[in-house]
Amino acid sequence: MFELFSDPHLLITLSLVGFLAGFIDAIAGGGGLLTVPVLLTSGLPPHIALGTNKLSACFGSLTASITFYRKKLFNPIFWFLTAIATAVGALTGTIIVNIVSADALNKFLPLIILLCAVYTLFSKNSVSDSTALPKPGLLLRLKQSVQGFVLGFYDGFAGPGTGTFWTVSSLSLYKMNILLSSGLARSMNFISNSVSLLVFIVVGQVDFTLGLAMGLFMVLGSWIGAHSAIKYGSKFIRPIFISVVVIMAMKLAYNAWF
Repeated sequence: MFELFSDPHLLITLSLVGFLAGFIDAIAGGGGLLTVPVLLTSGLPPHIALGTNKLSACFGSLTASITFYRKKLFNPIFWFLTAIATAVGALTGTIIVNIVSADALNKFLPLIILLCAVYTLFSKNSVSDSTALPKPGLLLRLKQSVQGFVLGFYDGFAGPGTGTFWTVSSLSLYKMNILLSSGLARSMNFISNSVSLLVFIVVGQVDFTLGLAMGLFMVLGSWIGAHSAIKYGSKFIRPIFISVVVIMAMKLAYNAWF
């Protein structure tokens, strides 16, 4: 374990990054692109950095998901099948990532995220004021199962941008407004984070000291971010969302290709 409190600079850095990551993650997703690098620069090996990030991310995603639920922007019963599929996907992805490398996937990730940015920029759904949930039926259950498993698997296997992918895919699949899509994204992100974290704990790849320290500040950032998103709506979320996905794409492209 790291002697966290003997290094005030590391503590301050973790606090600031945790707060900012929680704030961004609650609004648009992508907070892991801030927390993973700072954990790596603190000296953690890559797999332990990923596991530790899952611990801190659980704090932020839980805070945001509770906030959206209390504001009636997430219905756990309606999305129960999605939750089950997400958990199964996250379990599968996390087990596999401990066996194979994710390098090849990371080279394609910037292109995927840029497509997300383009879609969001031109999508009318992202500025819709509709609060209606999609109609129940076989097609809905199929969408929920596939979406949950694929994004759960991705979060367990790699992780960056999962919350963003949830929001974008929900806008497209269910024609919901961005607040409902964000509520679903935060809640499913918490489920995949939790399942993935359990696997990392079992294989001994979590630094609890750093994870808990960062997680506490992510709670504060997530609480403020979620309330800001709910209060100001699409006009507040949309520019931040687009900015985040573009920055994510640029950073990932630089890391993967240069």
